[in-house]
Amino acid sequence: MRHPKVLNSVLTAALGLGLAASLGTAPAAAVPSAAPASAPAAGAAYAAYAGSSEEAKANKAFFEAVVKSVAKKRAANPGAAAVTVVYSASNAPSFRTQIARSTQIWNSSVVNVRLVEGGNPDFRYYEGNDSRGSYASTDGHGSGYIFLDYRQNQQYNSTRVTAHETGHVLGLPDHYSGPCSELMSGGGPGTSCQNATPNSQERSRVDQLWRNGLATAFKAS
Repeated sequence: MRHPKVLNSVLTAALGLGLAASLGTAPAAAVPSAAPASAPAAGAAYAAYAGSSEEAKANKAFFEAVVKSVAKKRAANPGAAAVTVVYSASNAPSFRTQIARSTQIWNSSVVNVRLVEGGNPDFRYYEGNDSRGSYASTDGHGSGYIFLDYRQNQQYNSTRVTAHETGHVLGLPDHYSGPCSELMSGGGPGTSCQNATPNSQERSRVDQLWRNGLATAFKAS
């Protein structure tokens, strides 16, 4: 979740500085593990939403990484109503409340994907200090993480920051020119924006991505 002025100076580091510039990197404490080599690809499941070409590529990479991680486990329970994405908040203890609120917001907003905390996570939350602010990243092999920056979470509504970054996991890119009512506008509307809920377009987009993503994963498996 970057302020637009920061984003403009480092556009190739879309989705915060995470994905486009940091594929294969992680916070000092994060050592993502690779997904099974047999995990199916999900490239066809992704469709462009908004933002620059760099943001689109970064967002696609994270979405594909999470879907790869989920697909094999999901195949064991094809009758479930929604895809379950497992996360770990153990490395972000200061933000447990915000993470819980954010995942509850998303779980009540969409029907085709559900976020639950548990073991063997598909992605993890981390916390710390980073001049780049908060961001989402992936190693490109089925493991991803969300980094929550202390200072930024003091400046902006912390639940909005966390819900925004979680939106990247679900397939949405930054769209800083949007209004406060748009969750993925991030820091664009300024620190006064308190909205932490995705709008109807964002909710519909996530449901579409995970409905198609699941079908593509099964077809490729």
